[in-house]
Amino acid sequence: MAGRDEFDPASEVVGRPLHPLVGDSQAMREVLDYAAKVARSSATVLITGETGTGKENIARFIHGHSERRGQRLVCIDCAAFPSELIEGELFGYERGAFTGASRAFAGKLALADGGTVLLDEIGELAPTAQGKLLRFLESREVFGLGASRARRVDVRVVAATNQDLDRLAGTPAFRRDLFFRLNVARVHLPPLRSRSEDVPALVEHYMREMSERTGVHVDRLSQEAVASLMRYDWPGNVRELRNVVEALFVDPPEGQVRVRDLPPNIARLLAQHEQESPCERERIVSALFATQWNKCRAAERLRWSRMTLYRKMAKYAIGEADRTPLPEH
Repeated sequence: MAGRDEFDPASEVVGRPLHPLVGDSQAMREVLDYAAKVARSSATVLITGETGTGKENIARFIHGHSERRGQRLVCIDCAAFPSELIEGELFGYERGAFTGASRAFAGKLALADGGTVLLDEIGELAPTAQGKLLRFLESREVFGLGASRARRVDVRVVAATNQDLDRLAGTPAFRRDLFFRLNVARVHLPPLRSRSEDVPALVEHYMREMSERTGVHVDRLSQEAVASLMRYDWPGNVRELRNVVEALFVDPPEGQVRVRDLPPNIARLLAQHEQESPCERERIVSALFATQWNKCRAAERLRWSRMTLYRKMAKYAIGEADRTPLPEH
């Protein structure tokens, strides 16, 4: 790690406008209502959710509606640094603390003093750094590499992850005591597939955003195209939807955007999805009956993970009503 200036524009987001959290579904209203309450508190926050659901946006929402909103929100991606570098990135180091440390660096926690620090992908944090982070959460003091004394820091910690920390806690991958320290106020972002009613508003928002950014005009999507997007299960969540909209501005279609005008990869997936949905539901129900509704064995029979089976069952609304024996042919 080379020594560097304390100011890091890539992690400094104070003054940037809050990214709007689009959606009027019941799920999103509940998330935002709770996030607003969390913002007014001083509690440590753990944000969970799949990749692409907007965890950083929620972190910015919480910071922007808190008493610390006039101070820095400093972000650090815990997965972006190898284990030997992450401690210096978080806690700082003195000049000469190691080869290449030509000048002192305060560390991201100290840079966020008075404000908020977002520890993104906290599940990837190296075990040695987990111990030091736990001590910081208990003492609110940072002790940089090569430092002779600790420095008191007033910072709110917000952590985010797409991993199942409830399961990982207590394993060699993640300390249970650190999990308990972080898991004070839990904000969970639902996947886009569970709030498909938000898709039209998201499409409209990103269409407007891209038009303002590029100066390019693209007509609205047809009702058929929007309905097709609402039926898609969006494994990449809101980020994937934004990418689809952005692609329309690369080679804008003439007139209203139809399904065939969507990017070829997504149009192909949508067509495949429309064809597979009915028979896929039947396959799932058949596998459940073949295993006496043992979901673990049914998932193995379908060559899926158990979580994939649960997701598909929710998608096709498979439940108790389907346990009625199938009619014989």
